[in-house]
Amino acid sequence: QVQLVESGGGLVQAGGSLRLSCAASGSTFSSANMGWYRQAPGKKRELVARISTGGVTNYADSVKGRFTISRDNAKKTVSLQMNSLKPEDTAVYYCNYLGLDGIVWGQGTQVTVSS
Repeated sequence: QVQLVESGGGLVQAGGSLRLSCAASGSTFSSANMGWYRQAPGKKRELVARISTGGVTNYADSVKGRFTISRDNAKKTVSLQMNSLKPEDTAVYYCNYLGLDGIVWGQGTQVTVSS
């Protein structure tokens, strides 16, 4: 069973940058679609960005032009580079795996953007 471990969250001022990373275990990473989701207090979990096995990316409108998702199949990692952060980006960010092992979530990492 795939396990996901996120890292890289923290506190940053508005306009700053953070890079989130997600490390996967197991042997099916390269055949999985990967994504980042976030959930703010009192709100539903929402898609931030996703990347297919072939490297095709999709982004939420709210982060287009500011966030970049990437993957390294050799290292079994997926990353989210977040630039020009805004207070409304404050949330717990979750890594998501969709592949041969089904749907798997990481434990989440907190991102807090101060104004």
